Parts: sequence; C-alpha cells; structure tokens
Amino acid sequence: MSGGCLTFEEMNLAEPLRRAVREQGWERPTPIQSKAIGPAREGRDVVGIAQTGTGKTAAFLLPSLEKQLHKEGLHTLVLCPTRELADQVMEDARALTKYTELFCGVVVGGVPMRPQIRDLRAGFDVLVATPGRLLDHLERGNVKLDEVETLILDEADRMLDMGFRPQIEAILKYVPKQRQTLFFSATMPNGVHALALRILNDPVWVEAAPQATVAEKVEQKVYSVRTERKAALLVELLKETHWAQVLVFTATKAGADSLIVRLERAGIRAEVMHGNKDMKQRRKALEAFAEGKVQVLVATDVAQRGLDIEGISHVVNYDVPRDPEAYVHRIGRTGRAGASGTAVTFMSGGELAAMKDIERVLGYRVERISLPDYDYAGAPATVEPDKTKVAVNRGGGRMGSKSAQTLSPEELKELLRVG
Repeated sequence: MSGGCLTFEEMNLAEPLRRAVREQGWERPTPIQSKAIGPAREGRDVVGIAQTGTGKTAAFLLPSLEKQLHKEGLHTLVLCPTRELADQVMEDARALTKYTELFCGVVVGGVPMRPQIRDLRAGFDVLVATPGRLLDHLERGNVKLDEVETLILDEADRMLDMGFRPQIEAILKYVPKQRQTLFFSATMPNGVHALALRILNDPVWVEAAPQATVAEKVEQKVYSVRTERKAALLVELLKETHWAQVLVFTATKAGADSLIVRLERAGIRAEVMHGNKDMKQRRKALEAFAEGKVQVLVATDVAQRGLDIEGISHVVNYDVPRDPEAYVHRIGRTGRAGASGTAVTFMSGGELAAMKDIERVLGYRVERISLPDYDYAGAPATVEPDKTKVAVNRGGGRMGSKSAQTLSPEELKELLRVG
C-alpha cells in the first residue's frame, strides 16, 4: 500500500474477506484504513488516532481476521469501553467473517453471565469484550487468552476516562507478551500516550485527522437560548423543520427523562437512552431510532462514542458539554461517511464560558443565532467575521449575516423552513 491510493480490490485481501468487503459496498479505504491496514498486515504494532465514523473498525479487523483465517482458537481480542460499541464492533466482525469459518462472540456487562459462560466454553475465534465483564470471566476461569495473537484496544481514551485502567492492566497479564497490539484512540492525552508506549512494541503511529477536528460537512450553529426555553425551542425546531433523524444530548439522566416526556406530549416520536436503562431497553431504543420508527433519540454521553448509525441528520447539544473533546465526539455522530449533517448547540447565559472553551479548541467561533422569545439577555451582539465559521444552508445561501442578530418572526419561520 502506498499513498493510500489502493482500492480494496488492489489490496489483494484474502478472498473471503474481499467478498465480504464487496458485499459491504466498500471500494476505496478511508484515510485511517489506508494508513493502518498495511503496517498491521505486516505484523507491526499500530497506534491509530481516529474518531468513530472514520472506518477504524475495519482498519483493525481486516488485518486481524486475515491473519487467523486458517487457524482455530481465540486469536483476536478486542476491548471496547461500552456495551454499545462492543455490539457494533461485533456486528462489523460478523459481516466481515460471513464467508469464513471464524466464530465471533461478545461478552459485555449488564446481561446474564450464564449464556456467556456457555458460549465461551464452546469457543470463539474472535472475542469482543468490555474490560470489566471480561475480567470477571477470566478470574472465574471461563476463558483463556493464552493463544491471543492480536490484542486490539478500541477507544482507549474512553476506556481510561471510564476508569478501566485497572481492568486493562489485569487483562494484560492473561495475554501473551509476544503478540501484535493495535491501539486506537480518538485523542492522545498523557495517560493514554503513556499506556500506548508501555504496552506496544515499536509501533507505527497513524492519524486520520488532527485531534479535536470536526468533519468539514458538519454545519455548526449555536442558539442563544434561556435555559427554561430550551425544550420549547427544540419542539419548535422539530415541528417546523425537516429534521429527519435527530440525536439529542443532555447533561444528565434526569434531564433526558424530563425532555422525553416533553417531546412525547408534543406528539414527537422519541426514545431515550442513558445509564439507568438496561441493555434490553438500550437496544430497543437504538433499533427504533436506527430503523426510523422514532424521529428523536435523547441520550446522555453514554451514546457520545460508539454510536454508529447512518443517516443522523442533526445532533443537538441540549446542554453545552463541559469538555471540548466531548463536543467533537457528540457532533461526530452526524456528517459521517461523506454525508452532510448539522450540529446545533443550545447555549444559555451560564454556558457561554464552556462554549468559548470549545471554540478555543476548534480554533474558530461557531455561528450564533438569536431567536425572538428564546434568546437570553446579554447574548453576544456581534460576530467577528474573520473568526466566524459561516454556515451554508441546504439551499446554498449564506446565513452568516444574521448569525448573532435577533431575527423577526418572519425570519424565524424562514430559518426554520430551510434549516
């Protein structure tokens, strides 16, 4: 592979994998796939800096699966931070192994142990797991990792953020020291960087995009809105626009539950997903949203990463995230795979400082929109043109001239119509 120009056909993957790739409709690899697959196929350890939605799952699965096509036993282990991400990685693994004899399995928390024990004893070739549940099985002797040849850490930064370092350290004692390690992370803070250096052997470092970047096709807007008017504004936007599939992030589980009641009262079909929901409830919500049975999925940051659903037209930050990286990951749920998308943030007066922190990381000021009856007193009155990322609406016309002005009711209706 050179320059990332090869097609999947030209990569000369093993025929069962090539057939599965063709069935997925993939022709050319994404940037992270172009950079990571080659070194991984050569047996090198790889550190990949890439966000969800860049194609990183195939970047680590394809070389790992190819290496064990004609082997028996558990040779590939993938660690994921959340049940949702583990399920999605498993779905990708099963799609790519459709024409092989490899048996893929998943073990995650929040579901009964007994069926997992039965499946683990039957044997897997590829295992996707969350660290806590996998360690439970290891300590009970339900699974052995002594034949693992490829260890994959997906969203390593998220795993450390969630406090999984002790479990990861413990799991490392069960896998052979002589192995290939593929280490993927959206960001590379000091703790993650130190872990990578310690557990990888002379790795190749590849990056799909600079850290804390937003896809070019994601149109960003900030609505200056009083806290008590956020729900009303969301209902109006949902009713007056053609937003097809909308993912709404709230700061708290209580906020998500309160908002879902408000949306349902307004006749808007919606589901909710957060940490208080069990696995069955989360899957039901995700499936209803992915299949278009509901227009809105309200979620806390449990869905910030690992949520890979095609066709999300809008992401709404109902509350401004306190972490700039969380903002990037949230809005990365739209504008995926070359499609366009819109990210809307509701900013109250008390959230202005958090939004400025986000903009410092982004390197530009996001377009502000103030609406009658919604905007808070003291909202920014002007926008610096040379520092503002001017959004382009679907009709192709610029909307930047109104970006921090109060709009009339007629202009509001027009904005909602084209937005």
